[in-house]
Amino acid sequence: MGGPEGRFHFAVDRGGTFTDVFAQCPGGHVRVLKLLSEDPANYADAPTEGIRRILEQEGGMPLPRDRPLDTSRIASIRMGTTVATNALLERRGERVALLVTRGFRDLLHVGTQAREDLFDLAVPMPEVLYEEVLEVDERVVLYRGEPGAGTPVKGRTGDLLEVQQPVDLGGLRGKLEGLLSRGIRSLAVVLMHSYAWAQHEQQVGALAQELGFTHVSLSSEAMPMVRIVPRGHTACADAYLTPTIQRYVEGFRRGFQGQLKDVQVLFMRSDGGLAPMDSFSGSRAVLSGPAGGVVGYAATTYRVEGGQPVIGFDMGGTSTDVSRYAGEFEHVFEASTAGVTLQAPQLDINTVAAGGGSRLFFRSGLFVVGPESAGAHPGPACYRKGGPVTVTDANLVLGRLLPASFPCIFGPGEDQPLSPEASRKALEAVATEVNSFLTNGPCPASPLSLEEVAMGFVRVANEAMCRPIRALTQARGHDPSAHVLACFGGAGGQHACAIARALGMDTVHIHRHSGLLSALGLALADVVHEAQEPCSLPYAPETFAQLDQRLSRLEEQCVDALRAQGFPRSHISTESFLHLRYQGTDCALMVSAHLHPATARSPRAGDFGAAFVERYMREFGFVIPERPVVVDDVRVRGTGRSGLRLEDVPRAQTGPPRVDKMTQCYFEGGYQETPVYLLGELGYGHKLQGPCLIIDSNSTILVEPGCQAEVTETGDIRISVGAEAPSTVGAQLDPIHLSIFSHRFMSIAEQMGRILQRTAISTNIKERLDFSCALFGPDGGLVSNAPHIPVHLGAMQETVQFQIQQLGADLRPGDVLLSNHPSAGGSHLPDLTVITPVFWPGQTRPVFYVASRGHHADIGGITPGSMPPHSTTLQQEGAVFLSFKLVQGGVFQEEAVTEALRAPGKIPGCSGTRNLHDNLSDLRAQVAANQKGIQLVGELIGQYGLDVVQAYMGHIQANAELAVRDMLRAFGTSRQARGLPLEVSAEDHMDDGSPIRLRVQINLSQGSAVFDFSGTGPEVFGNLNAPRAITLSALIYCLRCLVGRDIPLNQGCLAPVRVVIPRGSILDPSPEAAVVGGNVLTSQRVVDVILGAFGACAASQGCMNNVTLGNAHMGYYETVAGGAGAGPGWHGRSGVHSHMTNTRITDPEILESRYPVIVRRFELRLGSGGLGRFRGGDGVVRELLFREEALLSVLTERRAFRPYGLHGGEPGARGLNLLIRKDGRTVNLGGKTSVPVYPGDVFCLHTPGGGGYGDPDDPAPQLPGSPQQSPAFPERGSVYEYRRAQEAV
Repeated sequence: MGGPEGRFHFAVDRGGTFTDVFAQCPGGHVRVLKLLSEDPANYADAPTEGIRRILEQEGGMPLPRDRPLDTSRIASIRMGTTVATNALLERRGERVALLVTRGFRDLLHVGTQAREDLFDLAVPMPEVLYEEVLEVDERVVLYRGEPGAGTPVKGRTGDLLEVQQPVDLGGLRGKLEGLLSRGIRSLAVVLMHSYAWAQHEQQVGALAQELGFTHVSLSSEAMPMVRIVPRGHTACADAYLTPTIQRYVEGFRRGFQGQLKDVQVLFMRSDGGLAPMDSFSGSRAVLSGPAGGVVGYAATTYRVEGGQPVIGFDMGGTSTDVSRYAGEFEHVFEASTAGVTLQAPQLDINTVAAGGGSRLFFRSGLFVVGPESAGAHPGPACYRKGGPVTVTDANLVLGRLLPASFPCIFGPGEDQPLSPEASRKALEAVATEVNSFLTNGPCPASPLSLEEVAMGFVRVANEAMCRPIRALTQARGHDPSAHVLACFGGAGGQHACAIARALGMDTVHIHRHSGLLSALGLALADVVHEAQEPCSLPYAPETFAQLDQRLSRLEEQCVDALRAQGFPRSHISTESFLHLRYQGTDCALMVSAHLHPATARSPRAGDFGAAFVERYMREFGFVIPERPVVVDDVRVRGTGRSGLRLEDVPRAQTGPPRVDKMTQCYFEGGYQETPVYLLGELGYGHKLQGPCLIIDSNSTILVEPGCQAEVTETGDIRISVGAEAPSTVGAQLDPIHLSIFSHRFMSIAEQMGRILQRTAISTNIKERLDFSCALFGPDGGLVSNAPHIPVHLGAMQETVQFQIQQLGADLRPGDVLLSNHPSAGGSHLPDLTVITPVFWPGQTRPVFYVASRGHHADIGGITPGSMPPHSTTLQQEGAVFLSFKLVQGGVFQEEAVTEALRAPGKIPGCSGTRNLHDNLSDLRAQVAANQKGIQLVGELIGQYGLDVVQAYMGHIQANAELAVRDMLRAFGTSRQARGLPLEVSAEDHMDDGSPIRLRVQINLSQGSAVFDFSGTGPEVFGNLNAPRAITLSALIYCLRCLVGRDIPLNQGCLAPVRVVIPRGSILDPSPEAAVVGGNVLTSQRVVDVILGAFGACAASQGCMNNVTLGNAHMGYYETVAGGAGAGPGWHGRSGVHSHMTNTRITDPEILESRYPVIVRRFELRLGSGGLGRFRGGDGVVRELLFREEALLSVLTERRAFRPYGLHGGEPGARGLNLLIRKDGRTVNLGGKTSVPVYPGDVFCLHTPGGGGYGDPDDPAPQLPGSPQQSPAFPERGSVYEYRRAQEAV
């Protein structure tokens, strides 16, 4: 931010609640200012007003608000803004139409087909950004040289393509004119394979501009990367947001003379670089605000702390942003914001649901913080606007915030101070609930004081914020304790010491401008120009010259663009990246070679191969040296150095620090006398012992007991974090520690999952994340389980308890067990469960167990993939392990397990495992994940003692039990009040006629129930038999849905329930029965029956639509979405997976590039949802055209019996599987079959719709679809994406 002497340089961060202004004034001194982002009674635009105030204060002359500001003294303005994010969150962007290849009109509605919230029966999903869709008649496919194929053309990736149908511009013209007549002026153009062949999009864009559309976003320009779904979302976001941003920029310009013509105006982009005002676009703007904070601590804390890695902790009003910096910015290239997946370089900023405004609840014995937020209006209770009790109120009650240090801007007239009385009153209501539970609950205990309740909520909030930090660091192979915590944002200073202590960090760094570090980051940032293009070359010596040529061309583009902005070449640097992955995997890493200079065996731009191998090893713990590496994208990032150099150095100390006042702050053990210091009076070298408060106009820093703060040479605060005082937690139930242990137990399961994903080698575990890790008590009862894959819920508990009964005293330290048999708690054979008993000194039996269950791609049997549609015995489905010692006395039994995996080959018609190497690697990874769990529980026992940890394992199970009992009581009471019996029942049928019958008897006084499946049909000759564990998983899933809020999912859920399943039935078959279809199909029918008995919602599609395609050199498996059932108050969601599955579908461009198929249609099956007061969701139509001979297998249900409607609602349409032969003959394949297919044949899948709810003649209120609950907070980042991916299995 250098420039002519005697002029101002402004950096402005316009946040959701406050706007921060950082100004370097003539002479080099700094002024800072904070004002409300929205204050229409006083000013139209906060950034303009902030600049006006500083110019007025510095110039000593009034500057009227109604006149444009004189720009002669302004050298530059840099801005970060949440305008784009807010428009996306509140859906207040431009009216947009989507133009998409014919057959894909609903592609962005279906998206990945996975639902956001596993347990919300209404399936709330963000609405799409476009208002209308036009299908474009055009088609480009990858060239495979079939007979009759057209002349190939070369795409910009280097791939050969075939233009099967040119764009019909004549037919499109009239449709576009119709859009203009309806007032739509902005378009997103998204055509298949346009990342490689952009000409069709360019032709459509030229026609649209000729007709007068004001904004046209081409997906091939918005982000030229393969995968049409995220690229399409990106183009839509661009078309939706860019006009909004342009309007904002134009309005901002009008506040200045000459429309800022001679002033350098730059905006912060999501990737941490600045861009000129005119090239600031919607899809690159959504992290504009938070990105400044990351740049701020990267340029200050990281440098000052000598290059030690830094965790950024930005705690605001509604949420907290967590990020990491260790010498280079950590970018992600695909992430979701407000339900829209954007393909664009973005800093990896993880937003979590805990901020100062997060609401506090006490639910079924648990302290709960968020995700709901009080927002800016009405805000926390202390804002005097009738708001709810929040984290801010808890801090105020504890004396950690001083009302006198806040301006008088609260209350209806915005002229009053913060109100501690309102905080106390609001918190007292919650404390009454807590103490009622403590005195009347299952374990009577002494009541808690108001301060103890407030302290409990603060501790639970801290633990909630620690989880994503652990995940962010450990996901990439880093230790959180090796980092410095850089704390900023208005609320972070009150929590920093506690967060650092919980993570084992010994240093907290708080910049002297921490309250407005995002604005400072803007001042310190550089201008960035990026160029990127797709590629599909192998990374090999024969392609290095081509790669160098491409990188040189992109580098030239970046340098030219920065020179055009006035940067001399000496101020411009470039960095080259290649997006690399091992062939046959989806795990691509964007790698730079800046630490790996070129060698004789690398491109001239650097040794990207060595950089890739090094990073892959660090993140995943292994490499695949024999596997070729593929380049997906080529990228260059050009940087023009322009950042401000801060010149104001704070004063040195003059004597001891002055205590401004003494106050009382509450800590563990009671109130303590706490001195208050003013940050502005502190000088270099001052040391302050905790407890104390350090206050400035923008933030309050709490230095906790046992910590010491010192003022650094640059005027920042560095806190040395002391060890926590020894804990005195007893085994008796304490609701605060119950909430903390709940987070810790879940965190253990999550971290086990991270180790398993990092060290596994197979696509199923590493990329599809088809696994679960869990922690069990000494009796084998489930304590915590992550992620929540519905079909795994509770099922592993049966497996562990079977092993305890089977082996009991035969378990020794160093033993690890392997099991997959359905009668031993298995689901289906490919799900291999590895169990490790954990011993403790002085204990003869295991004190707890850890286990991991992973889906192995092949374990033998009659078909590749071990998912045969026609199996009739268990032996045909692959290798069987009942109770097998995988590790004995610490030795991995490789020979014995290899023999067992090959054993199915001895059965006629069967094969042993077809992928032994991956099986063994993944089993070792499962053993390693269990070891991590043992280490983490060991640390917990070291901290609290064995008796306390085991006691809280029991308490957390009792808590889940309490939540289910409360739900059952509420259901029974509701029926009783309406004069209805306390017994409910339901019945449904599999397509072969097998009945699934259920009778539920509610015991109101106990809050318990008997779930009796007597009358269910017998075991079938086929594979629809469902092991008992599947029914229990379905039951836990349904109970969690019926409870309607987050509860610990563990053994306790089933404690109030007695389950009766007749032996020999389809739900408890004989040990040798085939079960593969029971796992994926019968489980769905069990859910429909349970939810039907409770009248919770109409039936969803009741099927996973399993489709397998294979020949000698390829195999592909997918499950396909359908319609969700409607319910009381919501229409069913269309084109989504429901209940026991949530698998993502392969992107059409990836599918066509890797497999010999063309996706002809993938759209909603309109009208297939059942009619009702609330309509059932529609299924989908999916057409695959085959380009090679292959075997097609389908395993589906609801082809005979329709998904039921409820309370007068009509059933959804049944599904249909058609094969259209090349000669035009159409064949109905039925629900379950394998059939050879040939080039030119088309498989046409019609998936079932969901049932309707309520009488169709009773009109429903106007609903947009499923009810749009206001988003609690805009969760995002790589940790969130990982969890979404895990739950999409």
